[in-house]
Amino acid sequence: MNLNQIHNVYFIGIGGIGMSALARYFKTLGKNVSGYDKTPTTLTDELIKSGIDIHFEDRIDLIPADYFIENTLVVITPAVPKTHSEWNYFLERGFEIKKRAEVLGVITKDTFCFAVAGTHGKTTTSSILGHI
Repeated sequence: MNLNQIHNVYFIGIGGIGMSALARYFKTLGKNVSGYDKTPTTLTDELIKSGIDIHFEDRIDLIPADYFIENTLVVITPAVPKTHSEWNYFLERGFEIKKRAEVLGVITKDTFCFAVAGTHGKTTTSSILGHI
């Protein structure tokens, strides 16, 4: 997948901390960013204020028309059930669908990065790495 050829990025489950960070990243790159989440939160409010269109009902007609074309990347979080109608709509039509973790891999593929994972200590370790 070549991110330079992607014009639109649609997030299914945009309100989580990881997905919202990716949404901000793609918005910063100048991509059209939009998405769905089940519940409005402080994070979704911030994304909306930054110009990202978000809706909170699982309805295909609420997806902006620009996203039904080629060069649209759909990013999904594992928290979304496989019965989600928007996810199935994009899946049935052959859109490029990636899990959040896969998108992180694509972004960092050609760069030098530190990745911190685990159950405990991620924030502390990341802070130490940032300080160094």
